[in-house]
Amino acid sequence: MKKILFIALAVLLFSSCEAFLDTESYTKKNTGNYPKTADDAIQMVTGVYATLNRVLANCGNSYYFAAQLLSDDMFAGGGENDKHWTSLEHLMYVDLNQYNSFWSDRYSGISRANMAIANLDKVEDEKLRNQLMGETLFLRALFYFELVQMFGDVPLITQVPQSVSEVAEYPAQSSQEEIYAFIAADLKKASDIMPNDKWNATVSGEGHATRWAAQALLARVFLFYTGFYGKTELPMMDEEFNITGKVTKAEVIAGLEDCINNSGHTLANDFRRLWPYSNSLSAKDYDYVADLKNKGEYWLKDGSNPETVFAIKCSHLASWSTTTGYSNQYLLFFAIRNAGTSDQYKNLFPFGQGWGAGPVNPKLWDDWATQEPTDKRRKGSILAAADRPNYVYGADALMEETTLWQKKVIAITGAKEYEGDGSIKTLYNSFTSSTEYYGDGESDDFQLGHEIDVVLIRFADVLLMHSELTETANGINQVRARAGLPAVSYSFPALQKERRFELAFEGLRWGDMR
Repeated sequence: MKKILFIALAVLLFSSCEAFLDTESYTKKNTGNYPKTADDAIQMVTGVYATLNRVLANCGNSYYFAAQLLSDDMFAGGGENDKHWTSLEHLMYVDLNQYNSFWSDRYSGISRANMAIANLDKVEDEKLRNQLMGETLFLRALFYFELVQMFGDVPLITQVPQSVSEVAEYPAQSSQEEIYAFIAADLKKASDIMPNDKWNATVSGEGHATRWAAQALLARVFLFYTGFYGKTELPMMDEEFNITGKVTKAEVIAGLEDCINNSGHTLANDFRRLWPYSNSLSAKDYDYVADLKNKGEYWLKDGSNPETVFAIKCSHLASWSTTTGYSNQYLLFFAIRNAGTSDQYKNLFPFGQGWGAGPVNPKLWDDWATQEPTDKRRKGSILAAADRPNYVYGADALMEETTLWQKKVIAITGAKEYEGDGSIKTLYNSFTSSTEYYGDGESDDFQLGHEIDVVLIRFADVLLMHSELTETANGINQVRARAGLPAVSYSFPALQKERRFELAFEGLRWGDMR
């Protein structure tokens, strides 16, 4: 059925533009004259990035959202009508078309990437051309990686179709081996051709993918493929789209070591500074980060955090139109549904209002306390209602309420007015941050006022993947030292435990479990 829909859409698009492309135009952009300038090329690749935000507009039907709920870190949560979430967590059928928008948005991104790849050779500046080509290959690989993890066998569209009949020749599905071989080729080429500038150098635009992001994603793909399918190497396609090559463990390790030694990425000095609850506006009233406030150390903002290897950019330009996805809707979906009192969000400050997805599994909370009782990350990652005496259990029709909430991907509020005694009187509905436009601020729009980026790859993960591949403890112990924990010897169980605690609620646990 999906092949029929895909062909029908391709026929419509191809037939609608065929006459236009056959007519020479001196005033409009087409495949014959675009991209003409460096700005044109950047704009073309920006169009590929834009499809990341289209998925945010329907984030409840995305891979990232599914990966969170399918892990053992969270339950589904939500209200009585959020049966899609509950069915997903319990592996039950509810709607065959639930992920249609995600499917369409990812293939839209792939189509745009294919078009960009076919035309970026027109860019004269070699460094910019390689940067933009690497970014596009990275994004196409990311799109296919999410699709193959979500659906298994999927159509492999490798280039821009030149005719309607060519579209019809594509197989309805390609094997997972073929998809991974294609992903490997994209990421290997991206890693090889992209400049080795430091992570915060701006070659094509702020927040764009880098050589280091490509190396990190290649390691993530390698570890998942070899672990899930029981292989020792990752297959790789050649330029004719035949599987003739491979990516070895040694190559992946070399890429990670390049990232570790040359990217400029580092761990944040304090785990709490990774998460927006430590921002300069909320921190002045949040006792948990009072020590950071006293030192003048706050949240490492989007775009200035040396630990962020790749993130989906968000901004204040979101609206209820085609730009909903400029808002980080995950923060809304995973925020707390109801605390049961008239001043509920003052009681939960600085955590804000949302749809209640993802109550934390109490087993994670308990296992953490048992296995690492002095780990600073436990309370840095999880909010316990027991610490908020006015919280009312069962105040709303919240499914699978556990009174535990993750603190990483959640709406953040800020104080608006104070009582005479200095206590908070009223709140803004959401904290906002947009360094490009106007710096820190606050918004009364609890649904769209979420400008915080969606972080997909952190440097801590790079260190842990390096430890896993080399079977050495250095990366593990760097991560543990920040959490105030003693060094350990390498073992696979130690690596698994460290990944669970360091990377909880970041969309990686489901892949690690499989």
